[in-house]
Amino acid sequence: MGEVDLAAATADWSPAPESTTGGTTAWAVAAFSGLLDLPPVAGEGEELPPFWHWFGFLDHPRQDELGDDGHPAAGTFLPPVPHRRRMIAGGRLEVRAPMRVGETLRRTTSLAGRDVKHGRSGAMLLVTLRHEFARDDDVLVVEEQDIVYRSQPPGSARGIAAPEAPGEAPEPGPEAVELATSETLLFRFSALTHNPHRIHYDAPYTTGVEGYPGLVVHGPLLALMLAEIPRRHRAGRGLARCDYRLARPVFVGARVRADHLADPAPSDATDDAAAALRVACGVPGAPPSITATITLDPQEHRR
Repeated sequence: MGEVDLAAATADWSPAPESTTGGTTAWAVAAFSGLLDLPPVAGEGEELPPFWHWFGFLDHPRQDELGDDGHPAAGTFLPPVPHRRRMIAGGRLEVRAPMRVGETLRRTTSLAGRDVKHGRSGAMLLVTLRHEFARDDDVLVVEEQDIVYRSQPPGSARGIAAPEAPGEAPEPGPEAVELATSETLLFRFSALTHNPHRIHYDAPYTTGVEGYPGLVVHGPLLALMLAEIPRRHRAGRGLARCDYRLARPVFVGARVRADHLADPAPSDATDDAAAALRVACGVPGAPPSITATITLDPQEHRR
C-alpha cells in the first residue's frame, strides 16, 4: 500500500465552529488531587487550577461509534484520514481570568489551522483546534491544541525505538514535582478524562497494532505536571500563559519529574514583572518528553 495523500484526503474537510456548555466539578478536582496524593486543591466556587478544565467538557460517544483504537471513528473535528492514528503534539493556554469549580461555561471550538508535514516517519497532518471558554460574553480562557494525525495500517511500525536507559539523574531542583507512573495511574487518568484511547491501557494493542514498546503515559498528564510547579510554589502568581511542546513519549513504569530547565527565580519574588519559567518534564537523566514556557501573571491577585 502506498503512502496516503493526506492533503487530498482532507481537501474538502472544513468543519464549522461548534459550541457546548460544561464545567469541572468538585468531584473531578478531588479525584485528580487524589491521583497526585494531595487533598482536594479547590472546592466549589473556588479558582480552577490551569488545565484542570480537561476533567470537564468531556465527550461521551456511543460505544458503537468508537473505532478500533478506542477513539470515535468519526466526528466534526476528526479529519477523514484512513487508518487514522492520533498524537498530541503541544498547545498553548492563555488565562485571562480563572475558571471556577462547578460553574457552567460555554466552550466554542473551531479549526484554527491544518498543515501536512513530512518527517522521517512519513507524512503527517498537523491540526490546530482553538477552544474559547466564556462566562456570558467574557472569554476567560483560550486554548489551542496541536494534534498530529498519520495514516498507519494496523501492525505497521511507528519508527519509535524502545526507550534508552536514562543516564545519571541530576538532583531535583527545589520546586521539582515527581510522579511514579503505573498501569493503575494511567487507568485512573483515562477514566478522569473519559479517554478510551487503547494505547493507555491495552498493552497487546499498543505494541502489536500501534507499534509502541509499551503503554503510553498521557501527554496531557505531563503538561499538568509542568503546571504544578507554579501552582505549588508560586502562590498568588496565577498562570497567565503556557506554551508547551511534546517531544517524545514516556512509557508506563517510569518515574517522571517536572523541573526547571534553568535555575528558577526565587519563589518569593515580589516584583511586578511577569515571570517566565522554562520548564520540562520527563524521565530524569533522559531528554525531556515535554518542554514549556510558563508566563506568570504579574499581579498578586486577579479578579
